[in-house]
Amino acid sequence: MALPDETASLALARALAGRLRAGDVVFLIGDLGTGKTTLARGLINALPPAKAAAAADEDVPSPTFTLVQIYERRPAPVWHVDLYRLERPEEVEELGLEEAAGEAITVIEWPERLGARVPADRLEVRLGYAEAPGARAVELTGFGAWRGRLAEIRAEIRASTRASDGADAAQGPRGRVVTHG
Repeated sequence: MALPDETASLALARALAGRLRAGDVVFLIGDLGTGKTTLARGLINALPPAKAAAAADEDVPSPTFTLVQIYERRPAPVWHVDLYRLERPEEVEELGLEEAAGEAITVIEWPERLGARVPADRLEVRLGYAEAPGARAVELTGFGAWRGRLAEIRAEIRASTRASDGADAAQGPRGRVVTHG
């Protein structure tokens, strides 16, 4: 799928956020600058805060140096993880990600640094550069339980694209929707 700009990336983040629940793992894969943190930020801010008085649009910095940022959201806390600085897969154990399993939504940038610690149930969002300046190409791949859930997301993306520009998302000017699962 082609995302022509940041607004389209945030729309995708909202569509994904509406399907997330405790125990979900989302991998954000792509080169530097392809929009992984932008997508994570949009996804986190699309989820309602756990406390009614909390700000909905929270500052969501890249966790490149902290490695893990935790956001109190509903339906579950979100662990935003950036593994870019890890040198060995064994270093993942020190982050406490097992605490998030089953109880939180875990969004991981640079998941290839996990080594063999890849969960069977996960959504992979692969981001790349597209031809137009500022545009991104996105490929969604579901593993395990995520395979069936991708059909719902695909339908929502098509509907929102039709509403915004009257085109069929599967063949329209925004590009081909590429989802696996």
